[in-house]
Amino acid sequence: MKEENPAPPKFPLRLLQWFCRPEYHADIEGDLIELFSLRVNKQGLKTARWHFWWDVILLFRPAIIRSIEISFQPNQLSMLKHTLLLAYRSFRRYKSTFFINLIGLSTGLACTLLIYLWVSDELSFDKFHEKNARLFQVMLNADFSDDIATFENTPGILAETLAKEIPEVEHAVTAQPESSGKKTLSYEEAHLKADVLYASKDYFKIFSYDLLLGDEKQVLTDKSAIVISKAMALKLFNTTNDVMGKTVEFEHDRQFYVSGVFETIPHNSSSRFDCVIPFEVILEQHPHFYSWGNFNAYTYLVLKEGATVEQFNHKIADVIERKSGNDVLTLFTRPYSQKYLFDSYESGVQVGGRITYVRLFSIIAIFILVIACINFMNLSTAKASQRLKEVGIKKVVGADRKALIYQYLGESMIMTLISLFTATLLVRLLLPQFNEITGKQLTLDLNSQVIFSILGLTLLTGLISGSYPALYLSGLKPVVVLKGRLHNAAGEIWARRGLVVFQFTLSVMLIVAVLIVYKQVEFVQNKNLGYNKDHLIYFNREGKVEQHMDAFFDEVKKIPGILKVSSMIENFLGDEESTPAVEWEGKDPDNVTNFFYRAVDYELIEMLGMEMATGRSFSKDYGSEDSKVIFNEAAINVMGMEDPIGKVIRLWNQYDLEIIGVVKDFHFQSLHEPVRPTLLFLYPEFTNNIVVKLEAAREMETIGRLQQFYQEFNPGFPFEWKFLDEDYQAQHLSEQRVESLSKYFAGIAIVISCLGLFGLAAFTAERRLKEISIRKILGSSEFGIIRLLSKDFTRMVLIAVTIAIPISYVVAKKWLDGFAYSIDLEWWFFAGSGSVALLIAWLIVGIQTIKAVKANPAKCLKND
Repeated sequence: MKEENPAPPKFPLRLLQWFCRPEYHADIEGDLIELFSLRVNKQGLKTARWHFWWDVILLFRPAIIRSIEISFQPNQLSMLKHTLLLAYRSFRRYKSTFFINLIGLSTGLACTLLIYLWVSDELSFDKFHEKNARLFQVMLNADFSDDIATFENTPGILAETLAKEIPEVEHAVTAQPESSGKKTLSYEEAHLKADVLYASKDYFKIFSYDLLLGDEKQVLTDKSAIVISKAMALKLFNTTNDVMGKTVEFEHDRQFYVSGVFETIPHNSSSRFDCVIPFEVILEQHPHFYSWGNFNAYTYLVLKEGATVEQFNHKIADVIERKSGNDVLTLFTRPYSQKYLFDSYESGVQVGGRITYVRLFSIIAIFILVIACINFMNLSTAKASQRLKEVGIKKVVGADRKALIYQYLGESMIMTLISLFTATLLVRLLLPQFNEITGKQLTLDLNSQVIFSILGLTLLTGLISGSYPALYLSGLKPVVVLKGRLHNAAGEIWARRGLVVFQFTLSVMLIVAVLIVYKQVEFVQNKNLGYNKDHLIYFNREGKVEQHMDAFFDEVKKIPGILKVSSMIENFLGDEESTPAVEWEGKDPDNVTNFFYRAVDYELIEMLGMEMATGRSFSKDYGSEDSKVIFNEAAINVMGMEDPIGKVIRLWNQYDLEIIGVVKDFHFQSLHEPVRPTLLFLYPEFTNNIVVKLEAAREMETIGRLQQFYQEFNPGFPFEWKFLDEDYQAQHLSEQRVESLSKYFAGIAIVISCLGLFGLAAFTAERRLKEISIRKILGSSEFGIIRLLSKDFTRMVLIAVTIAIPISYVVAKKWLDGFAYSIDLEWWFFAGSGSVALLIAWLIVGIQTIKAVKANPAKCLKND
């Protein structure tokens, strides 16, 4: 049952009352509670409570904090000095334990801080817009026969319609990135490639891209206006001053005057562009974009204050059906700030996206820190027997358990603060390499949020790592401990063993994760895609190249090192173009299948090395091929055609096309998606990229010749090219980065675990040194003693492997289920990972045990 008037969290209210000046408290608390109620209505109870906590923490500043008189009694000050002195002496006396803990905690904190910076950056994407809380993107669900597909693309007319007919809409805009690649902007002798965005007039009203020059209400009202970025202004004019009204050429075909200059787009924006042109410009070339049957644009809107998203989604759900009669399509909205992290949908429901990796690495950070804390706990309790007299004497002279707990927690906090300082140095040292791996520009800026987060993390780490040792040592009885002997209780032994098991369970899970991610990335990179993407480059078709395609092709083919030339739509990857408007003889009226389509040129199929399952490819030998079409095998299966060659299909209820061939299935999407029904039709005029096949081992030399010829043939247009295989790799860039990061973090977790095991093994060997000496004197072999001392550690690691393997299997299977094509989970992935962990444990324990076995019994027993 929903709480009608939820109350804010009680603890932050008490905290506020404790530190806030009495004369301010009532007013501040009232404002906070009122703000909390507003957030509950807009953002939900969970988010409102989180913000309430943060608001109280931010109020902790000198102007608001009440005057607190702190006085130390002489004995209290002496006790503080005494505690610090004991901590210093403890660190000096147990140097090996100190350095193991320092390395473990420092490394764990450094990894956690790096992951925190990465996660914070990921979570900040698209949230810098002033109207973020009310900023939404309109999405589209298409109910096809086999599935519900979700798209960002909407009709170009939608934004204007919603703004006119739905009262909850404050502003709505249409935006459409240039689909044919970068365009050329020119001013005098400067010719630059630019990412172009076409947008309606209110674009800068709803998105907070700061305008350095120009009025947000006016910059896009004129079809001859262009708004450029600060970087583009500097490249074109060498200044951002006095650029208003200057004329730039667009593709050497049209002139625009500069109506505004916007600041460089923040790095945490998912939308990147160099200039914005009024949407009306693209409508002049493609009037059909402004119709209910075309889906090329994106629609963004800002809702009015107090509008409810659920009610708004209900209102717009059937807009397309009411306007066009198409009952397959349903509209809904998602917060614009979810565009980057929550972009994965299944059956019309949001199921994840990049947020999956944010959660994954957050969990890894927790794992690494927990492993480091476990080291501290285990080594501290293991060393307890060496601090027995200290505990006993303190209790005899009147120290209560609380004082001892404070002392040992204090030692833990001091250790953690030293580790934090070391970790901060490590982060600053490793940040450039970390940025290179993640493709980010992270910095360790010590602002209030970072400082609070780091201090909170340090406090938590100190409390976790020191809690068990403090409670354990403070609970020892003076009568027992002053005898100089401690009989380990079964609970204490099992607790320490349990921590080791937990530690190695996490380590084995990380080893399994690294192996499976690596194998999947390798599978993705090496899978036969149904076409050959190697040694292919593509570049924009523009200027004289577009006007004289045949002449350009003839000359390019003469360049040494170039094997073939053709053209294609986009980069042949992705799922931008699709339609359900394909009709064929015998089609079930209830069959609503979405077909992806690609416009191709002659020789493209041959250049890509695509194989024909039956029939033939497009060829000039057969005269005009404009009325021909080629399907892939997936499309033929959906249509249920047994002998498709020669049959005629109808496309968009307008074109009758004869099937001349069936190409074997090929992957134009990432391997997260299955092969979709696809058709290829010959339409060179519709292609927008030239694609060139290069001779292997001579690529750069050949590209240099091609660039020289291109600049002579097409003056005023920069030659910018890309390898086709780079675009395929970009589809799986997230997985590649996950593979790299998980490899490093798993290695660190294993090293930290091994450090703890090394310390425990050394202590165990030292404590049993006399036992070992006696066994040697009585005739035990060295191997027998080594086996005896290694038995407990072996048992613990085997238990950890037994626990880790089923958990790893479930997690790995869930991750691989996100791919339509993935590796099989082989038994050796898990057995091998467990064996690696066991071998590492044997190696570490064996080194310490052999050292103890080799000791001279006479020296070990001389005191007895």
